[in-house]
Amino acid sequence: MEQSPLTRVIRTRTDLTNEMEHSGPLFLTSSFCFDNAEDMRAAFADETDDNIYSRFSNPNVQEFVDRICILEGAAAGFATASGMSAVFASLMALLKQGDHVLSCNAVFGSTHSLLTKILPRYGIEFSYINTTNTSSWEAAVRANTKMLYLETPTNPGLDIVDLEFAGNFTRKHGILLNVDNCFATPIGQRPIDYGADLVVHSATKWIDGQGRVLGGVVVGKKNLIDEIYAFCRSTGPALSPFNAWILSKSLETLDVRMERHCSNALYIAQQLENHPRISSLKYPFLPSHPQYEIARKQMKNGGGIVCFDLKGGLEAGKTFLDKLKTLSLTANLGDTRSIASHPASTTHAKLSDAERQEVDITPGLIRISVGLEHRDDILQDILQALDA
Repeated sequence: MEQSPLTRVIRTRTDLTNEMEHSGPLFLTSSFCFDNAEDMRAAFADETDDNIYSRFSNPNVQEFVDRICILEGAAAGFATASGMSAVFASLMALLKQGDHVLSCNAVFGSTHSLLTKILPRYGIEFSYINTTNTSSWEAAVRANTKMLYLETPTNPGLDIVDLEFAGNFTRKHGILLNVDNCFATPIGQRPIDYGADLVVHSATKWIDGQGRVLGGVVVGKKNLIDEIYAFCRSTGPALSPFNAWILSKSLETLDVRMERHCSNALYIAQQLENHPRISSLKYPFLPSHPQYEIARKQMKNGGGIVCFDLKGGLEAGKTFLDKLKTLSLTANLGDTRSIASHPASTTHAKLSDAERQEVDITPGLIRISVGLEHRDDILQDILQALDA
């Protein structure tokens, strides 16, 4: 009987790992030695798969990448030092001067800066399209459009993009589909099943799951990953072997962790949905979510993020955060500990008021990354802060 992807992830080992060791060893070395000059020449000529230098490849990094590929159903991948370096590499390695990229208008703040400020320096154009109004996408395609970049669920507003529609759309126009799958994780959805060519992750978030290390990864079709590898090999955003070892071990518990994160998040969302101090609340697996049917079609769970808009706007948001006793206030998500943030003043502060309004980032929007604590303890801290 064929093993499940989760079992294959747990049992996957690098070629250099001694099978007598239950946990893979660390390869904390900057470079690797060769027995003779010919072996070294062959490695540098790419005639072998031998490790040369840890900026290029490392057994710990490769084990992590192999495991992500299994979970995402990808042919190949490359791991980077952070999530944003994975996003950057997935764009810059495949786009050139004169190209045009379409992006959903609801993206992480740093991705917004990359699209609006950095790519244009290299002659790469971009256009935002409405995340959920797919009927408007056709008009945005140009002759030089090369890629569609999506987040789903989006950060922070939890909009859901129809991946099946996106896959059909990009095939029709002969452009690449690049999906940030950070919020859902490969446990929640697999964009490649719907036609994505590339999938990127900030492994710092749910994949690590304990707020310990930074990391990123991009996986997808081998020919595309080959180009990304060549780009990263020269530009150097390599994941450290130690962080890769941590992240690889984290994948062994990703399924059970996400089960608890998601069940806690659904419970919190259900309990808060009609709270008198909340004007609106979004969670993908609540029937009230505008794209609930799409979420149920393409996601196995609703994820670990809950967003709500406080009556009273900015001041209400600040008061709420200040009154929390258990939840952390920090620039992260996907931790064992529950985290509260105020996107308008933190992760998306660099957007203009109009840009935030376009993607429903209101002054009173609160994003909760629901942790692994007992669900009633999380709820009680939120409720007492709301009462304040």
